[in-house]
Amino acid sequence: MPKYVIEREFPGAGKLSPEELKAISQKSREVLDKMGPQIQWVQSYVTNDKIYCVYNAPNEEMIREHAAQGGFPANSVSKVSTIIDPVTAE
Repeated sequence: MPKYVIEREFPGAGKLSPEELKAISQKSREVLDKMGPQIQWVQSYVTNDKIYCVYNAPNEEMIREHAAQGGFPANSVSKVSTIIDPVTAE
């Protein structure tokens, strides 16, 4: 299944409390449960003013639908073409 990186502009994201992050995560999971198993949240990275999320989904439209239903920004959605890591150098 294709993997996507979503850039979400979220001013003050790095200052969100654990409770606020939990609420956002719960909303995301609630929407994912409604959409079915074909879209999967892998992981997210919170920076000062953005959240970068990694999702598996069959297409970009499904990623954008998740964002719309959850009320999350999806400022950029990029399909991952290849994954590299330190082992790639060997």
